[in-house]
Amino acid sequence: MDGHDADSSKQSTGDMTAFVQNLLQQMQSRFQVMSESIISKIDEMGNRVDELEQSINDLRTEMGQDGAPSPSAPSKSGEDPKSGEDS
Repeated sequence: MDGHDADSSKQSTGDMTAFVQNLLQQMQSRFQVMSESIISKIDEMGNRVDELEQSINDLRTEMGQDGAPSPSAPSKSGEDPKSGEDS
């Protein structure tokens, strides 16, 4: 009977090994798909940021403020933008 138990134990170990290998392959495949999806979304976001920057630059050029500081930069309080027009 001990020989039969040893064979059963070996088959059980083999089945478990195959199951774990299959599970790891599935996890690796899913991880790869998720990684590619994340990278794709990051690339898409980068392209959108580039397009937004270009649109902002185009708008600034249209408004004639190409050399002006960005809206987030603090403006100097001593400057009067209309002072050149009255002379």
